[in-house]
Amino acid sequence: MISQGVRLLIIGGSDAGISAALRARELEPRSEVTVVVADGYPNFSICGLPFYLSGETPDWHSLAHRTTDEIIDQGIALRLNTFARAIDPERQVVGVVDQAGVSADLPYDRLIIGTGAEPAPPAIPGADLPGVFRLHTMDDSFALNAWMTQRQPASAVIVGAGYIGVEMADALTHRGVAVTLIQRGSGVLTTIEPELGQIVETELRRHGVSVVTNAAISAISQNDEQLAAITVGGERMAGDLILLATGVRPVTALATSAGVQLGETGAIRVNRAMETNLPDVYAAGDCVETWHSLLECPVYLPLGTTSHKQGRVAGENAVGGHRQFMGTFGTQVVKVFELAIARTGLLTAEARANGYDPLTIAVSAWDHKAYYPGAQRLDMRVTGDRVSGRLLGAQIVGHWRAEVAKRIDVFATALANRMSVDALSDLDLSYTPPLSSPWDPVQMTAQAWVSAWRAEQKK
Repeated sequence: MISQGVRLLIIGGSDAGISAALRARELEPRSEVTVVVADGYPNFSICGLPFYLSGETPDWHSLAHRTTDEIIDQGIALRLNTFARAIDPERQVVGVVDQAGVSADLPYDRLIIGTGAEPAPPAIPGADLPGVFRLHTMDDSFALNAWMTQRQPASAVIVGAGYIGVEMADALTHRGVAVTLIQRGSGVLTTIEPELGQIVETELRRHGVSVVTNAAISAISQNDEQLAAITVGGERMAGDLILLATGVRPVTALATSAGVQLGETGAIRVNRAMETNLPDVYAAGDCVETWHSLLECPVYLPLGTTSHKQGRVAGENAVGGHRQFMGTFGTQVVKVFELAIARTGLLTAEARANGYDPLTIAVSAWDHKAYYPGAQRLDMRVTGDRVSGRLLGAQIVGHWRAEVAKRIDVFATALANRMSVDALSDLDLSYTPPLSSPWDPVQMTAQAWVSAWRAEQKK
C-alpha cells in the first residue's frame, strides 16, 4: 500500500537519486521529496563526459538527462551545492551545509542514500601534481577541458585501460592528442575474453594509441611542464598531461558513521528491496552492493543502468511499495573508435571460479547478409555450462554500427529467463538482408556452441 504524505529525503542527485525521486513522486504525488546534491549538476550523464571532452558533444548542457527546471517541475525540491555531513537515524534528520557555510537539519520519514562512487587513484607520489587529472564529475571534465583549451597539449598518458581509459584514449586522439595508454595487466579491457581484448588493442594501435601492458606505475614526476609516469621497472612515459583512470570505490563514510552496515565487497549492504540495516533507510546506486542474478550473491558492479533501476526500486518502496531489484548480469557496452565491445554474464574464468563447468566457443559472423553492401564481421564468444547446457555469458566485438548492443541484449534477455544455449535458436528474431540473416548471428553462435557441446559428449 502506498504511503501518504511521506517526507522523503535523498542524498545524491545522480542516476539513483533522481530515479528514486521521480518514482516516489509518480506513485505518491503528496510526498515531500527533497534531493541533496553535492554539486550543481543533478541528473547529468557522467558516461557522456568522454564525448564532451572529445568535442563530439560540444555543449555540456546536453549531457543532462533532465534539466534542473524539469526536475523541479515534477515537484522535487533540489538543494544544490549542499553537502550532507551527518545522518542521525534516531532523530531522523540529516545535517547539511551549503556552499555559503550555512548549516541545517533536514528531517525525513524515509531516507535514500545515493552517494555514488569516487575515483580510486593509485597511492603513488606525484598523483596530485598540476596536469594530473581524474574524470568522474562534471567539475572534473570542466577542469580538464579548460586545461586542454589553455595549454593545447600534444601528448597524454592514460593510466588504466578499463572503460574510461579506452574511451578517453579515443576522445583525446579525436582531439589531436598523442596518447600512451598504460595497463597494469596483460591486456586492455579485462571485462572481456583476452582474445577479444586483443582485437580492441589492435584497434587502439591502428588509431595511433601507444599501448603499454604489464606496466605498474610507481610514481609521477614533473620536469618543467612535462609530466612522466614512471613504472616499477623504471621506464618513463612522458606526456603533457596524465589521466588516472584506475577504477572507482563506493562512497560510504557518511552511511557507516550513522551505523549502516557494509557488505564483504566494501559497499553498502542492501537487500533486494534496497533496504539497509537501519529502519526507514534505503540505499541505491554506485555506493551499494548489487545482486548478481546468475551468481545469486552480492557483488560490487557500478553501472549507470543498474543505478537507475535500483533508484527506481528504492523510490517506490520508500513511499510504501514492495518492489524487488531483479539483479544484474553485468551487461555492458562501450565504443572505442570504430568498434563496439559488449558483454553480459560470466567470462570463462568467472564461470569456472563459481562452480560451473564452462565451455566457450568463438564464432565470426556477418552482421547482415554479405551480399548487401556494408556487411561487418562480428567476433562473438558464447559460454555455456557443460553439465546443464545453460547459457552463462556472451561477448561481442564488432563495428559500432553493426547492432552489437542489440545482440548482447538478446543474450542478456536469455540469461534473465534462465535459457539454455540451445533455446536461443527458437527465438523469433527479426530479419531483413540489410540488417540480419534468417539465422541471426546470436543464433549462429548458439548453434555452434551446441554442436561443440554435443561433439564433446560423444567422445
